[in-house]
Amino acid sequence: MSLTALWAFAAWVTVRDGVNLLWVAVYNNGLVKPGETLLLELQQERRLSAVHVGNPSLADRQTLAVQRAHTNAAVAEFRALASAGDVKFASSEALDKRIAEVFRQLDDLGSGRKAIDEGRVDALQAIGVYTEVIDSFYRMYDSLAVLDDEQIAKDTRTITKLNRAREFLSQEDAVLSGALAAGRFGGGQPRQFVQLVGLQRFYTMDGTAELPRADMQTHEELAKSANSVRLRQMEDLVMQTGRAQGAPPVTYEQWTPVVKAALDARIAAVHKAGDALVDRATSVSVAVVARLLLAGVLGLVAVIASIILSVTTARALVRQLEKLREAALELANERLPGVVARLAQGEKVDVKAEAPPLDFGPDVIGQVGAAFNTVQETAIRTAVEEAQLRQSIRDILLSLARRTQSLVHRQLTLLDVMERRESDPAELKDLFRIDHLATRMRRNAENLIVLAGASPARAWRRSVPMVDVVRGALAEVEDYTRVTVIPMGQTALNGRAVGDVIHLLAELIENAVSFSPPYTTVQVGGQTVASGYAIEIEDRGLGMSAEDLEATNQRIADPPEFNLSSTARLGLYVVSRLAERHGIKVSLKASPYGGTTAVVLLPRDLVIEGGEDLPEEETGSGLARRSRGGRRIALVGAPGAGPEPVQEVVPVPRAPEPPRLVPSAPLPGGDGVSGDDGLSGGNGPDEPVPTAGFTPSGLPFRVPQANLAPALAEEPRRRGETEDEEDRSPEDIRKIMGSFQSGTRRGRSEAAKLLTDEEDNL
Repeated sequence: MSLTALWAFAAWVTVRDGVNLLWVAVYNNGLVKPGETLLLELQQERRLSAVHVGNPSLADRQTLAVQRAHTNAAVAEFRALASAGDVKFASSEALDKRIAEVFRQLDDLGSGRKAIDEGRVDALQAIGVYTEVIDSFYRMYDSLAVLDDEQIAKDTRTITKLNRAREFLSQEDAVLSGALAAGRFGGGQPRQFVQLVGLQRFYTMDGTAELPRADMQTHEELAKSANSVRLRQMEDLVMQTGRAQGAPPVTYEQWTPVVKAALDARIAAVHKAGDALVDRATSVSVAVVARLLLAGVLGLVAVIASIILSVTTARALVRQLEKLREAALELANERLPGVVARLAQGEKVDVKAEAPPLDFGPDVIGQVGAAFNTVQETAIRTAVEEAQLRQSIRDILLSLARRTQSLVHRQLTLLDVMERRESDPAELKDLFRIDHLATRMRRNAENLIVLAGASPARAWRRSVPMVDVVRGALAEVEDYTRVTVIPMGQTALNGRAVGDVIHLLAELIENAVSFSPPYTTVQVGGQTVASGYAIEIEDRGLGMSAEDLEATNQRIADPPEFNLSSTARLGLYVVSRLAERHGIKVSLKASPYGGTTAVVLLPRDLVIEGGEDLPEEETGSGLARRSRGGRRIALVGAPGAGPEPVQEVVPVPRAPEPPRLVPSAPLPGGDGVSGDDGLSGGNGPDEPVPTAGFTPSGLPFRVPQANLAPALAEEPRRRGETEDEEDRSPEDIRKIMGSFQSGTRRGRSEAAKLLTDEEDNL
């Protein structure tokens, strides 16, 4: 490779000289010749435009129009040749910029012509319109003079100087012709004429002195010709006697033939010098290419010999390296991912069987293969150990969660017994708060179970009304009083998904409450849609950016593997896993109120619609109505750990008995239906159920004696009726209260025993 690089460098240095010289012919045919033709047309149009501005009546408009047509044709030809592929291939970056500048100047020529036709410019300004375009051509010619051959580059710059001298002579002609047409010099025309004469003579003298001897003789003869002498005399006369607002010292008929003959002679001399330059460049390039062939053949032979030697001696090493590469790719793309996938599924993996040793011989390649054997064995063993560690951590989380869940369940059972026994409204309110905190602790324990990949123990055999599912979720949220529940309709949720949906909604509602100001409320509503049942949780917080919403929705839709290092959003991971388990779609979107709206779409197979199919009906207070068989449906319940209904404790001055809660877990039956526990007798099918008002969040107020048996509820009324007829003795009162107390105690003990049996069954 080193020898090839050196040979290529030497060859390029040699061939570059020849190629650059060959480009001279390309530049001449694609840029110089069509450019010279266009320059002549532009110079002629400039002269006619100056005459037209000086004296519109004198100039022939038809002649100017014909000249413009000739100029346009020359512009089209120049554009076609300058845009050709060979010119683009040969041109440098600087030359490309100059060509683009010429194209822009030609595009702006139309606006200058319009100003001349409308008489908005004077003679000098009209001349300047064309001079700017012509100057861009000469800047392009300057870029052509940058060649590697020093003599060729020098000759190119010399010809460009002579061409510029001819351009200054053309400008002299335009300035003086405009003054002759107007019959007098304008304000700046004499000074402009003097400057142009000086530039023209300087460029002519400087360029002629640098020409090769053959070309120099031609220009010296041209300078001594009679026409050139006559031209210099006229220039001197105009410079000496010409004054602003004065008449020119020569006439139009005297000046025009002399200057035209001088311009034609100089054009011929420049073309002759240019053709000679192209011939010299071609001969030089041929000699350079010949040297390239002689010098490059020997180097090419050496390169070919080196390649053959390298291929024959390194083939065996290459084959061994290919085997090593294939083994590495197989490990990285097939075996190691397969081992990781099997470990994720809980399979046992034999490290020795998954990393068989590779034998590449005793040489250096074989030693590299032995090192690779160690690498692949270490990689697979590390993957196995990491998978075992992750499984151990999940088992620990699951064990801790199960233990915590069992303790919290026992705590909830004890709190339920204490709530039934307590009659003081203030103490009962504190017990309810402790009950609420324990319910939240149970949800946190279930989070660990979900993170460990297992399912929580809570389960329902029968469907539960959707409004009770939402209330069960509110029971697990600290600031549940800030949540407003919109009527959910006559819809129930399949029992197998009740526990997970309650958990999912609790996570979303708690997130909405936590990230919104304390004076705002969170609104929860639901309705049946075409693809199932949609529950919307809307907060009034600061909201999330579009990027955060997109990232969160992506994480919920495609939950990643649980990583112990990413503990910032465990709630989001729990929601995604619970939703994935039942095919629930959860998405976040911006709320029109500035916060965030979480949409939970339950699939149709989890939703039961229609009033008759619901497992319960609701009264006006939102409490469960008793069925005809003396049994009632618990608002939310499950064997072992059912969420308690969330209700406000409202002190009532005339409450003789403590408010009663619906039991947090159903009694025997195993279907989520509580039996008659002796605490709340059965309302008949036609008996009205006491109603209550609701809090601003949609939760019912507690009403004293709302769930007492009718006999107990009506007993004081009957006593009141008989107290007027006869006085009861203290002994009668003692017997009545004793019977009531013993019945109440017996009912509580039986209910506690049944709950303990249900816990043991779990």
